[in-house]
Amino acid sequence: MGVPIVIGTDGSDEAARALDWAAAEAVLRERPLHIVHAIESRPNTTPLFARSGTAEPTTCVGRRVLAAAVERVRERWPDLETTTVLVTGETWQALGAESENAFELVLGSRGLGDFAALRLGSTSLRMAERSTVPVVIVRGDAAEGGEVLVGIDPVREAGAILDYAFDAAALHGARLRVVHAWQSLATFLDAGYADVEQIEADLRRAVIAACRPLRGGYPAVDVVDEIVLEHPVTALSRASREARLLVVGARDWHWTSPRLGSVSHGVSHHAQCPVAVVPSR
Repeated sequence: MGVPIVIGTDGSDEAARALDWAAAEAVLRERPLHIVHAIESRPNTTPLFARSGTAEPTTCVGRRVLAAAVERVRERWPDLETTTVLVTGETWQALGAESENAFELVLGSRGLGDFAALRLGSTSLRMAERSTVPVVIVRGDAAEGGEVLVGIDPVREAGAILDYAFDAAALHGARLRVVHAWQSLATFLDAGYADVEQIEADLRRAVIAACRPLRGGYPAVDVVDEIVLEHPVTALSRASREARLLVVGARDWHWTSPRLGSVSHGVSHHAQCPVAVVPSR
């Protein structure tokens, strides 16, 4: 069945929602599901559900978390090939190792170990920064029948981002909306552009050119391009209200370090549908 979809779980409600998304995705893509639970080996800590006097309580809790996850999957998708693993170590390192050769890694937007006030959990953020495979952060609600939304910058290489977005749109039989949002009007005018209409026309041509190599491979995908004079995070977060999935790149063009770009960082916090963060090739 090919390489798996990997899902990290800690037994939280957010993780359960991510598990459902990952299982449904695995069924559609005809891929196995691999469920990971990490036990962080920190001294002088007690697991949330541990009982006094039990031997290796964190291991017992971890096994219960995985058993509950498998039971949840089998109730709805009994034929889905599912495996589990209980690992010890830093969560982000464990997830990175288990998903190194995966199709994608799926995470909840926040887990038991993260501060409730944060919009995005530390593990999800770190994996989106460092993962070598796409990371899907399950937040909000995927709109049934909604579009796949992808944000790109046509002046940089967007091949991997568009590959993922076209594939997702084809998988779900959804329209693909390709959005480029820009805000620095002065920069364009300084470069010799006469007006906003000229800028928009040139940007639209660049977006169309970026999509052209993939249109032939996905003839059934209806593609809509949208050029917006607005901050990218604002534009994409607003459009995500009616989307089933938002796809963005892991880096802005000027980042060379393992740091999430400002746009992907912003939408990972504010989008109202699942967000796929795709690393560059």
